Amino acid sequence: MDGPAIEASGLNLVFETNDGPVQALKDVNLTIRRGEFVSFIGPSGCGKTTFLRAAADLETPTSGAIRVNGTSPAAAREARAYGYVFQAAGLFPWRTIAGNVRLPLEIMGYPRAEQEARAARALAMVELAGFEKKFPWQLSGGMQQRASIARALAFDADLLLMDEPFGALDEIVRDKLNEQLLDLWARTGKTIAFVTHSIPEAVYLSTRIVVMSPRPGRVTDVIESPLPKERPLHIRESAEFLAIAARVRDGLRAGIGDDV
Repeated sequence: MDGPAIEASGLNLVFETNDGPVQALKDVNLTIRRGEFVSFIGPSGCGKTTFLRAAADLETPTSGAIRVNGTSPAAAREARAYGYVFQAAGLFPWRTIAGNVRLPLEIMGYPRAEQEARAARALAMVELAGFEKKFPWQLSGGMQQRASIARALAFDADLLLMDEPFGALDEIVRDKLNEQLLDLWARTGKTIAFVTHSIPEAVYLSTRIVVMSPRPGRVTDVIESPLPKERPLHIRESAEFLAIAARVRDGLRAGIGDDV
């Protein structure tokens, strides 16, 4: 498939609230190429999640345009063009892990045999083979998030939208999941759009980092990473890594300064 995975042009999104209109996104222009790992970072309320939700057809832009795989977000949703991983795992406690992963496939009408085969493949990809019959309460928080990722992978979409999936986890578990996510990205070639509040996480994972300003959310910097695709955790101690992190931090400070 040719063309970018996501393309936003002059994107504006205003929420109507009881206290008046709130502009979440302002004149966002951004292209995410196929196979990229792009992280969004910025202060709380800057529109990072709103951008993902607009791409997923969960929010409607006020003006401008956003395209997913060259089509409208609504058409991309109907074509099952993306998987969405939320901040919380959102697993149903009364369903097994395999049952949770199969759920979207059931809704989509896949035959039971194909549901089971796809669920098994997705669980293997996130290193949860053997846990199919467990229930969510029997798994750690990190394992539950891996099950949530497996659910998003089950229908094999080329695009993953990930809304701060590791934010509630401790640093040791988060590091491990970052490594596993990079490995998954390298093995599958999927495009990943990833929201985070963590500068080290954004720098470690990404081919590009999108820095956003406080509301109204604007793109203040897009940083291309020179880091190699193979990234052991100790790369975070390298001069290149620290230089990128410093640029991200400076961009966040400058964005806040613009609005103070």
